Amino acid sequence: MGSLSVLGSALGAVWWLIPLALIAGALKTPRFKGLVGEAWVKVVAWFRLPSGTYHALHNVTVRTPDGTTQIDHVFVSRFGLFVVETKHMRGWIFGGERQPKWTQKIYRKTVLFQNPLRQNYKHVKALEALLDLPEDAIHSVVVFTGDCRFKTPMPANVARGGGYVRYIRSFKTPVLSDAQVRETIAAIESGRLAPTRATHRQHVAHLKARSNPNAERCCPRCGSEMVLRTVKRGTNVGKRFWGCSTFPTCRTRQDIE
Repeated sequence: MGSLSVLGSALGAVWWLIPLALIAGALKTPRFKGLVGEAWVKVVAWFRLPSGTYHALHNVTVRTPDGTTQIDHVFVSRFGLFVVETKHMRGWIFGGERQPKWTQKIYRKTVLFQNPLRQNYKHVKALEALLDLPEDAIHSVVVFTGDCRFKTPMPANVARGGGYVRYIRSFKTPVLSDAQVRETIAAIESGRLAPTRATHRQHVAHLKARSNPNAERCCPRCGSEMVLRTVKRGTNVGKRFWGCSTFPTCRTRQDIE
């Protein structure tokens, strides 16, 4: 009994470490980091983008021909529609507008990640398909939050911290009427999926299916079947990718992550 008593006392003294360890693990997940970045963007927008001028919609999930796409933030105004992709990262960030992969460096650790401009391009196209708006009224914006620094020149629509607000507010010429603003907000609200856990799980399942080289998929642009192809020349020779079966009529392609 003595040894059991000692063991019980020891467990009683450290039991609180278990939930702390679980919380610490959750804080390090990409999902939590993403939520932190999105929340930061919301707070900055609340203070610096007047709600009477810029109408905010967050966590917008819409259907696409190959599943769904999830948009962090949309700001609708008479100056256009601003589609915002958030990246909560730290370290040094290297990348170019046309590079398929960007680089994150934290001391000696190097991580490649998808060019967020390419990622947001799909979001923009999904909204173009949903809305009756001219292409030049929809703007792609990428904002990096967290303790990161750009080590290469970035396009004007890629910003750190509150810089995304300055970019949005740099558009001063009205391109939409008040009626079009109201219609656009109503169309997004009616076309989006409910922002629930079930919607998020479904979206994650679609992402996993798209990364599966054996899964069937449709072209996000024309709806035709996508087929696996192999690069036959150039620096990426031998690399496989998804291409539209109607090529060259439709030249849509998707890299295999």
